[in-house]
Amino acid sequence: MTGHLKVVFGILGNITAICLFTSPLPTLWNITKKKSVQDFSGIPYVCTLLNCSLWVIYGSPLVEYQLLVVTINAAGAILELSYLFLYVTFAPKKLQMKVLKVLLAVVLVFTSLLLLMVELVHDKSQRKIITGTCAVVLAVGMYASPLTVMCMVIRTRSVEFMPFFLSLFTFLTGAAWFGYALIGKVDIFIAVPNGYGALSGIAQLVLYATYKNATPLSLGLTLKKTYYGLSCSHKRKEKNLDFYVGGQT
Repeated sequence: MTGHLKVVFGILGNITAICLFTSPLPTLWNITKKKSVQDFSGIPYVCTLLNCSLWVIYGSPLVEYQLLVVTINAAGAILELSYLFLYVTFAPKKLQMKVLKVLLAVVLVFTSLLLLMVELVHDKSQRKIITGTCAVVLAVGMYASPLTVMCMVIRTRSVEFMPFFLSLFTFLTGAAWFGYALIGKVDIFIAVPNGYGALSGIAQLVLYATYKNATPLSLGLTLKKTYYGLSCSHKRKEKNLDFYVGGQT
């Protein structure tokens, strides 16, 4: 019974995570249609790619085989690579080089960790600690990124730049994988980031309900949705701040 329930939570986690992974599609469609990345950032896609790659290693037979963990994160990695291909295609050369440099760093990190697992660390429990710790640090960082957006919602009394469905699926994904981690043998590495993600999603939904009908305050900012968060451009200083939410197990 416990095993079946764990599978159910894992399948729910796969479904909701796919919704998170596909949330940038409107942005990518806009980029493709205009043949320009405008002021959207490509770095979130690279970070999510690394996040998914780490969880693929974590759920592989090299560490502790978990099919549902591998399937969703492998799918996420493929989607992020597709997004990066489109982004780089339409980005100016300077942005292309910036994204490609970060992507190269991600490939080096992933390859180094994989070689470490295979060649130097032979005990699976130690592999789990190393890979799990790296994955948790990155995942918590990605789930923490909406805090700036939430502060902006409170300051502006506007939810225009905090998409409802992104917040909803952040909560659902976190809750599903948190439940998955607690059933049977507790997996602290999956539980911690997703418990935090579920709480972050709840906080975002509460803010949305609080301010969805409020009268917005003007801060002299031009706000644009990026579906991984925001691209917030001040008209005078022309500074960009990019925030993102990445789905993972």
